[in-house]
Amino acid sequence: MQTQFITDDKGKKIAVVLSMSSYKKMLDDLEDLEDIKLYDQAKKEDDGKRISFADYLTKRKVKNA
Repeated sequence: MQTQFITDDKGKKIAVVLSMSSYKKMLDDLEDLEDIKLYDQAKKEDDGKRISFADYLTKRKVKNA
C-alpha cells in the first residue's frame, strides 16, 4: 500500500492520502473483520434454540401488524 502523508507546519503527520484501490481494499478488509466479529459474537451467545423459517415469518408478521 503506497501512502502519502499531509503534515502540519511542524512536520507532524495530520492526514494520509491513499489511492482509491487501497482505500476500497481497506474498507473491504474492515467489513470482513466486522463480519468475523459478529460471527464470533453470535457463536458465543448461541443457546442452541432454533425455530423454523416459517415460524419466524409468522412471528414477524404478527409483530409488525
